[in-house]
Amino acid sequence: MASYEMKSKTPLASRGGEETSSIRERDDVHLQRMGKKPVLKRNFGILSILGFSCTILGTWEGLLGGGSGGAIYAYIFGWVGCFANFMVLSELASMAPTAGGQYHWAAMLSPARFQKFLSFITGWFAVLGWQSAFAACAFLTGKMIQGAAILGNNVYNALPWQGTLIVWGSLSLSLIVNLLGGNLLPRIETTLLALHILGFFGIIIPVVYMADHNTKEQVFLSFQNGGGFATQGLSWFVGMTNCAFAFAGGDAAVHMSEEVANASTVIPNALMISVGINGSLGFGMILVMMFCSGADLGGKLGTITGYNFMGIFMEATDSLAGSLAMCAIVITIYVCSLMGLLAAASRQIWSFSRDRGVPGWQWLSKISSTKQLPISAILLTVTVAVLLSLINIGSDTAMEDIVSMAVSGIYLSYLMVSVLLFYRRIRGDISLYNENDDDIVNVPGAKLVWGPFHCPGIIGTAINGYAIIYVTIVVFFSFWPSTMNPTVETMNWSVLAIGGSMLLAIIYYVVRARHVYSGPIMEVSL
Repeated sequence: MASYEMKSKTPLASRGGEETSSIRERDDVHLQRMGKKPVLKRNFGILSILGFSCTILGTWEGLLGGGSGGAIYAYIFGWVGCFANFMVLSELASMAPTAGGQYHWAAMLSPARFQKFLSFITGWFAVLGWQSAFAACAFLTGKMIQGAAILGNNVYNALPWQGTLIVWGSLSLSLIVNLLGGNLLPRIETTLLALHILGFFGIIIPVVYMADHNTKEQVFLSFQNGGGFATQGLSWFVGMTNCAFAFAGGDAAVHMSEEVANASTVIPNALMISVGINGSLGFGMILVMMFCSGADLGGKLGTITGYNFMGIFMEATDSLAGSLAMCAIVITIYVCSLMGLLAAASRQIWSFSRDRGVPGWQWLSKISSTKQLPISAILLTVTVAVLLSLINIGSDTAMEDIVSMAVSGIYLSYLMVSVLLFYRRIRGDISLYNENDDDIVNVPGAKLVWGPFHCPGIIGTAINGYAIIYVTIVVFFSFWPSTMNPTVETMNWSVLAIGGSMLLAIIYYVVRARHVYSGPIMEVSL
């Protein structure tokens, strides 16, 4: 191993203390064995990356609102499916902790003749999903701030262009934090983890104490078919995707792998702990909302503000100041989660660019020599969100389709790598150990070796298979409209957006990318 480190000529930056330096050195060598040069600072530890993962998922924040009793069972189904999906992502992140994530995993797991194309398509699913997710979260944040303004001042006339300006303000804050670099973002994420947990109790305690409660029969035995679907089961599956959406973005921490100390262990641990924390908090929140919300789900205030939970807060507490304080907790978490979303989305497209997967890869793959950050990728991600937010001026319904597009793109990338891992798993192509520490591993054409985090045997295979089934269901129903016989205004156009974008990506592949893209590039060699 020592001779390999000398050949790579990668400087080892001390982060204080021999132990930290040793971890950094081991991380750099691991990355080099996957063919990549260490160019980013490893500023994240277990607490900061756990905060990063938990708050980007934002499960309890995304579940605020009421619903029928079927929502509880849909949530349990989604939580179990999310656990299986996160288990697969954790195993892959432990094998190959790179910023590329899904497209790198697709390349290393694919059969040789399909490797380049499947990796390219997976990368573009992730690009579309993450760029859309960042823009969608910014849109929801701006809309939520306007909703709180309406709650506090009923004469306020919330105009779409004002919402777009609020979105731009939130994007500017995220951009500043990301460009400053250093330990600022990790420290914010650690603080945000505390707010994420304490804020949950800051909301449920006053709501549970002050609200009128529904009966257990109303909570657990009532089912609704608000979309007018042919069967209750079909309505349940369409509604179930809302719970799945609350768990989207589990790979965010993966795209920060090259900035995390001891990534092959810390990233999987952060993913599994975050699904445990967020799942528990989300289940608690959905029970509270079910017991404490009326049949009209926030009433008139919920309709006017655009967010049922704002009406529920007001109904429960009968206090404008208290309701606004609880809304402020949710909005603060949403605004701060944008900072992490920008970091994850920019690292994903930066990594794909250094492997020449997108147009303009020469510019997007650059790293600032002073900040050690992908400045170009960060600026592009913010620019895409700024442009997409202009859609809100014409139609907030069209902007909501960006939310569906984000989830569809991200989950399609999950589906691709889950299927490929299952294929390799049942073939027995992945070794438990690597006999030669100097080998290049877990890259296209090289030996596949399990990482430190691994669920072995038939249990791991069963979990992998269940993850495929779950993600397939989520992807299929994510394209459905929320009601039968939709109009042009209520139609879910995300399938057209994803299909059209992927058609353009394939055309780009045929015309240009197949000549320059070959999967993850080997930047260092033995």
